[in-house]
Parts: sequence; C-alpha cells; structure tokens
Amino acid sequence: MDIDDVNAIAVLGAGSMGHGIAEVAALAGFEVRLRDIETEFVEDGYEQIEWSLGKLVEQGQIEEADADATLDRVSAHVDLAEAVEDVDVAIEAVPEKMAIKKDVYADLEAAAPDRTVFATNTSSLSITELAGVTERPEQFCGMHFFNPPVRMDLVEVIAGAETSESTLELISALAERMGKTPVRVRGDSPGFIVNRVLVPLMNEAAWMVETGDATVEEVDSTTKYGLGLPMGSFELADQVGIDVGYHVLEYMHEELGDAYRPCPLLESKVDAEELGRKTGAGFYDYETGEGAQVPSDRVREDVADRLLAVLANEVAGLIEDEVADAESIDTAVKLGGRWSDGPAKMVDEADVEHLLDVLDERYEETGEERYEAVSYLRELAETGGGFHADERAAGGADEASGSGGDGGYDYEDLSVEIRERVGHVELDRPHRMNTITDGVLEELRDAVECFEDDEAVRTILITGTGDRAFSAGADIQAMAGGAGDVNRAADLSRLGQETFGRLESSPLPVVAGIDGYCLGGGMELAMGADLRIASERSEFGQPEHDLGLLPGWGGTARLQRIVGMGRAKEIIFTADRYDAEKMADYGFVNEVTANDEFDERAFEFARDLAAGPPIAQRYTKRAMHRGWDDVDAGLDVEAQSFGLLFDTDDLMEGMTAFMGDGEPEFEGK
Repeated sequence: MDIDDVNAIAVLGAGSMGHGIAEVAALAGFEVRLRDIETEFVEDGYEQIEWSLGKLVEQGQIEEADADATLDRVSAHVDLAEAVEDVDVAIEAVPEKMAIKKDVYADLEAAAPDRTVFATNTSSLSITELAGVTERPEQFCGMHFFNPPVRMDLVEVIAGAETSESTLELISALAERMGKTPVRVRGDSPGFIVNRVLVPLMNEAAWMVETGDATVEEVDSTTKYGLGLPMGSFELADQVGIDVGYHVLEYMHEELGDAYRPCPLLESKVDAEELGRKTGAGFYDYETGEGAQVPSDRVREDVADRLLAVLANEVAGLIEDEVADAESIDTAVKLGGRWSDGPAKMVDEADVEHLLDVLDERYEETGEERYEAVSYLRELAETGGGFHADERAAGGADEASGSGGDGGYDYEDLSVEIRERVGHVELDRPHRMNTITDGVLEELRDAVECFEDDEAVRTILITGTGDRAFSAGADIQAMAGGAGDVNRAADLSRLGQETFGRLESSPLPVVAGIDGYCLGGGMELAMGADLRIASERSEFGQPEHDLGLLPGWGGTARLQRIVGMGRAKEIIFTADRYDAEKMADYGFVNEVTANDEFDERAFEFARDLAAGPPIAQRYTKRAMHRGWDDVDAGLDVEAQSFGLLFDTDDLMEGMTAFMGDGEPEFEGK
C-alpha cells in the first residue's frame, strides 16, 4: 500500500493521546473514525478535538473553515466493526498495559480488512509481542506520538521482528503527511529511543537522592542549568507523571535486567499517590500554585558527570544493540524531549573517556549493573573518538576538498541551500521554535562569511524551518547555565551583536523571511537584515522587559534606526506582540504576503535582489550606513562610490539594457 492509497484511518482509544492523534490525522485530510468502549469516552474525545481546533483558530494557525472541515472528517464510534470497516490504517492508543492492548488486537484482527495496517502508539511495550496476537505481523509496527500530538513534531516508527519494510515506509510517510518528523527505530527494544534515554536518567537522579549523594534541588539545578536541559529531572517527572516513568522502568527492568531496577524513591511516590502536577504533589508541591522552583545556583559538577555518564552508556547501548544510530538518537530526543542538543552530541562534547572513568569508578564502588559500561562505549574511549566522530571526519574531508555546491556548509543547527544565486540559510531547530544559542550564532556568522567567499551567492535569505517560528528568540534554557555569571552574559551579548552586525555590514543584500513568531533575539536577527518580508500570521515583539532584561543583541541601537525612536521605545518598553500588518505600518516589514504563498514569495524576493548589480549594492550599503552616523561622511562615500561605478562593466550592461528595453545581466565587474 502506498501513502496515496490511504484514505480512512481508525484511531482506537479516545483519551488524551487518541483524540490528539485523531485531530492530527483529520487536519492532514484523512477520514478519521475515533473509537472507544463507552459512548461518554468517545464523545468526550470528540469534544476535545472540537475545543483544540477552536484554539488553533483563535491563535491564527488555521482558518475557521478549515477547522469545520477537519471536524467533519471525524466520526465517533463505539462499535469496533463499524469503526474499522474499510479502513486503511488502524492506530491503537489505548492504556499502556500489555494485556489491554492484546485484547484490542485480538478483536481488531477479526474485524479489520486484510489490507489494514496496524500501528500501536505504545511508548515502551514490545512491538513483536503485540504483533504476535495478530495474523499480520508484517503489517504491524509502532507509531509512537508524543503528548500533545498536535504540538509535538516527533513520531517514533518502530519495527517489530517481522515488520516489513513497506509497512515502515508507509507509516513513516503517514507521519510526514501529518506534518510530523518520523524517526526510525530499527530494533524493538523497551523504551525505544526517547524513553530509553529519559527514563534511566530520571532513575539515576532518584538514586542520587535516595542514597544521600545529592538533594532534589542540587540534581534539578544541575540538570536544568548545568546541563541546559529544558527541565530538572524531578521537575520533568512531576510534569509527565511519576507513575508513567515508574511503569516504563518496571517494564524495562523486567525485559532488560537489573540495570533498570526502579529506585525505591520513585516507588514510594507512586504508592503514596504523589504523582506530580496531576495530583497536586510529587517532588514539588503544586497546591500553592507556585509549581517547581528550581534554583539556578546549586549546580554540582560531580552530579553532572554522573548523569552524563549514565546518558553516555544508554546512547552507546542503543547503538550497540542496533536500535538506532547517533543521528537518529539526537533527532528523536531533541524533538521528543525538547532538548536543545542531542544526547550523543552532549556526550561527545563532555569527553567520552572521562565519562567512562566515572562509570568504572561507580561500578567498582557499588557493583550496581547500571554503571557497567557497554562494549561500544569502551571502544569509543579507546579510539579517542565520539558518537559523531565519523560524521565530523566526513564533513571535514568535504570542506578541505573545496567541493562545490553545499559541500562546505555543514552545520548542526542550520540548513543551507544555494539556488539561483541566493544563499538560503534556515534556522533548523523546529523542536525549539528555532530559538538561538551561542552555537547558532557562531554557525550563522560562519555561513555569512562562506557566502561572501562563494561566487555563486549574490544575496542572502534567512528563514526558519517550519511555519511556527522564524525564531522565538534566545534559547533561555540552553543559556541558563550562565545565570548569575555577569561576564558570560556580557560575552554572549557581544557574540550576538557581532553576528548580527556581520549581516548588517555584509556586502551582500540580506533578506529576512519571517513566518511565524519573530520575538526577542529572533527580531534582533531580523534587524540585521537589509529587508524583511513576513507572512500574515507572523507575530513580532521584544519581550525582554517581561524578563527583567533588555534586548542584548543590538536591538536598542538597530530598532530605532528602522522604526524611529518613539516606536522603538514603545515596542521594547511595552513588550507587546504586534502582527505583521502593524509592523509594516511601523516600517519594520517591507512586505506582507499570504501564508500559503510565503515560501515562494520570500525566495522570489531574494532572487530579484540577486539579479541586481552587486558592486552598486555593496557601495550603496556602505554609503547608507556611513551616512547614518555622519551625513557628510556618507555623502563623501556616496560621491566616491558614484565615480568608481562609472568604471564598471555593470554600468555599461545596465545602460545597454536600458536603451534596448531589455533585462540587464550583471556580472559584478
């Protein structure tokens, strides 16, 4: 079956995951049959879809007509045979209990057409064991969405022992059609990728507190501010539900052995029904409304080393067991866990050999199996490499060879394409709303310098991946490790100023293509461009005053030059949000375009500039910037440039084309 043959999808289970998956499928244009065992369950799920679509309309992400059409594609069912009649794919999203899921598949096998592909939304259970209940194991795989499905981009696509390649390709294509990023999980191992990384990390955090080696505050401070993860370990456990992680650990312990034995601290919380935010108390108290208060000044290096060592062992184990490769692991955890960097990359940067020493010392001291290093980790330490060593070597070879095309543009957080003389760079961190880290700043600066040295590039276009955000600003979580460090903060400010200043001073015209959120540091990035084009749905703002900060990447200087002193103060002091039309009225945006035409129009906008006279463009930028600071100096640069341009081939080309009523082809000579 090909993806174009898929028309009807059954979603079995109308709970939070089920109705979310049904909504995503219906938004993608599929006919969806939502089924649960009780009328009230399925009706509640349907109402949740209706509510969620209404929120998307309120937020301007879809039109009301689209919401109505989406809801029309969803039907509610209790009778299983009716729900799965003539469906192409059945996605099961019932409670995470093996017995319950097996019962569902026994009934589903009898009711569904022979061609129907089965996909389970399990977060950790064996695909092979579940498929064994059916007579179609080759048409059975895992399709693990993350909560909430409407917002989360990741879908883990997991192979069972007998899953066919065509089934995996179909479900991967289905995830893409739903607007998600599928990551293949090649081995049917408990926890797959994301939970296999996150849950043992939570367990190790609990063991540190259980044994008195650290406090909850120290662990969470280190996790959130030392390692730069989105949440502290215990803060995340409370958010997800301590019972959820605990039950995954129980299953991993049963299947993988004592290395995954749940910490008694977690068990005691589950027994006491202190499960986190959903019960009002967990590791933090939520009854007061304050939530988790994670201190930023309790970071401990030994705690960080221990967490990273366990993380390194899990990543190595996934690779050694052929569950996934380093790139897939990084992608999955960045998308599913909202990490700013992938775990394999974090381990590489921390020094594999040192982390192996930490594991060995812990194993010798405690004899606990969770500290027993896997063979692959030892191999990496012995060779002095890392999880991405082969990729870095290949990238370095391409760059050294001076290969054409995009060979020299190899970045972690940027995507680069050169087409029709436009150097197009995308901020490629959709899992973090294209927020900006110091790594992004360094890569962007390098990309601009490479564009300037590349004769194939005449104009730079900067956009953000996806349609949710050009850039939602600085990645506060990734940078929070420097909270309270005045010198580091000042250095970070200077790095951003230098990078965006590099755009401003580039001899190439620079266009910012803004689709979605353009906030804080993202708006400051757009200020470094010469021209700005935005989709209708875009939102702008400088929210720094809400954080007790000020724009630190050139915003206080550049914004007033673009919109005037009064408007700049209004935007910064109020910290309000502004739509694209308002920012066009203020003179910040040069053109507003329809949402569905944005990608094409942004490139066309940049391509038209690329057809212009490069020498005249370079001199014009220089004269205008010089004239802003000093009118007389600017006029002097203007006069000198005017004279120099009279001695260029471009001038003759332009005059000839003008006289002949043709289009000039400027060569920059």
